[in-house]
Amino acid sequence: MLTRSAVVVGLGAAGSAAAYHLARRGVRVVGLDRFAPPHAMGSSHGRTRIIREAYFEHPLYVPLVRRAYELWAALRAEAGEPLLAITGGLMAGPLDGALVAGALRSAREHGLPHELLPAREVRARFPAFAAEDDWVGLLEPRAGMLFPERCIAAHLEGARRAGAELRTEDPALRWRADDVGVLVETAAGAHRADALVLAAGAWTAELLPELALPLEIERQTQHFFAPAPEALPALDPARCPIAIWEHARDRFFYSFPAHEGLVKCAVHHEGETARSPEAVRREVREDDVAPVRALLERIVPRAAGPVRESVVCLYTNTPDHHFVVDRHPSHPRVVVASACSGHGFKFASAVGELAADLATGARPRFDPAPFAVARFR
Repeated sequence: MLTRSAVVVGLGAAGSAAAYHLARRGVRVVGLDRFAPPHAMGSSHGRTRIIREAYFEHPLYVPLVRRAYELWAALRAEAGEPLLAITGGLMAGPLDGALVAGALRSAREHGLPHELLPAREVRARFPAFAAEDDWVGLLEPRAGMLFPERCIAAHLEGARRAGAELRTEDPALRWRADDVGVLVETAAGAHRADALVLAAGAWTAELLPELALPLEIERQTQHFFAPAPEALPALDPARCPIAIWEHARDRFFYSFPAHEGLVKCAVHHEGETARSPEAVRREVREDDVAPVRALLERIVPRAAGPVRESVVCLYTNTPDHHFVVDRHPSHPRVVVASACSGHGFKFASAVGELAADLATGARPRFDPAPFAVARFR
């Protein structure tokens, strides 16, 4: 399949990366987004996102995130601004819990550097943390935080420099494919191309009704707390890693070091679901903040100052919480790159590259079979 042109629908984490990689390969790219990315209506905002290697969800993600690190570093060099800060990462909870046991499995299977610390050692090394006595912590040195708005802006600017035409506030309404290409319609006109990448996040199901993908839109809130000035040294990124906590069986809470004077924290999953992105409740209430504050006071008490900001973001979940990155089963010129189930941003640079491989017929670095559409049938 010779691909000289492509339309990319959705210019968030994966879509901006796909547009970037396609344009840099000489493909004529038109990128479409219903908003003006980087924006706060989808899944790719909130100032910081965790990146980590000892992947508790499954070891199969480790090679993909290693490639993502390489691509983020290359993008940082091209953009000339920091996109990633290495802080180290702590996964803490019961030794036999999903978090620590899963991270340990990935670390051992892939030979990743790590330390396993008893709770007293966690507290001694990181005074900001109140790890509980029956917990252990897996510490990995290469984890850190990405700056998502900067990352998306860098991918989009790189795509533009390579010749991509990026059209914002111009949502795709419908598409069709045949043996020679694809046609994508928007309110402003139509775009014909050799290939199509659908990276529409929470809007994916609306664009693929024929696949009846079992996707669930989950509302998540992220909160930014202002620690007291005397608490900031212990929360500085030089002394405080990003952290994920299994605070109860299969229930997770995550925290960042201080960034721009604020500490970001959130519960992972457990959000209310919505039938469409438009139906998501966008306002944040006290009952959203209260459970996060309670966990912060319990686990990272020095950070538990007043809330300065809260934002809503969207998870697009699959039943198994693995991604969808695959060619359309009926239209090989159409690639789906979405549904990252709340843990996808760190991989966006590599997922964009993988989507570009699938769209151009290049041999992928990674076997996309675990992310196939067919697993839902």
